[in-house]
Amino acid sequence: MAIRILTIDDHPLVRDGICAMLEVEPDLVVVGEAGDVETGLALFRQLLPDIVLVDLQMPGCNGIAFIRRLREEFPAAKAAVLTTYGGDGNAREAMSAGAHGYLLKSALRGELIDALRKIAQGKRCVSAEVSQEISRHIGEEALTARELTILTALARGWENKRIANEMGISAETVKSHLAKIFEKIDASNRTEAFQIALRRGLVRLDD
Repeated sequence: MAIRILTIDDHPLVRDGICAMLEVEPDLVVVGEAGDVETGLALFRQLLPDIVLVDLQMPGCNGIAFIRRLREEFPAAKAAVLTTYGGDGNAREAMSAGAHGYLLKSALRGELIDALRKIAQGKRCVSAEVSQEISRHIGEEALTARELTILTALARGWENKRIANEMGISAETVKSHLAKIFEKIDASNRTEAFQIALRRGLVRLDD
């Protein structure tokens, strides 16, 4: 029996590429396509596919938020993020939200197809490149929710005074948190911290 797949991506060319890649596989079939998560959720209710492939960055609602909503309504649903964004932070968040996979669009065709077959069997798959990034940071002290909030504000270009005002804390407390953040992610200054945060997917500026 063929594995039925729903794709959600706001780029039509990407959806076309996924269809073209899978249509030659006798056991994989794309049963629906959506350009946004609301349409995707409606299609899931209608089609009940075996796997949903969803992009990470989309207008209105990102792929991880979609997976949370999907799993609340359909606890047994199998969903995987298919994205251009690597980074252990993104992957960890996706898997915590209930994703069965975190796959890169740059991966070899064979890797993606193999991952879909494993996900259909209930296994969890993360692209090799992202798995290596996760391995590099195993054992490191995680950023707290407050530190992530401050790091996101930093990535948006906010100065310490504005961060302090928005969070209701003192500028000195912000400086103390930043020092701890720099230590945890091995950054020497604000610019480097911003670059590391984006590369690892610790912050997303669309949220």
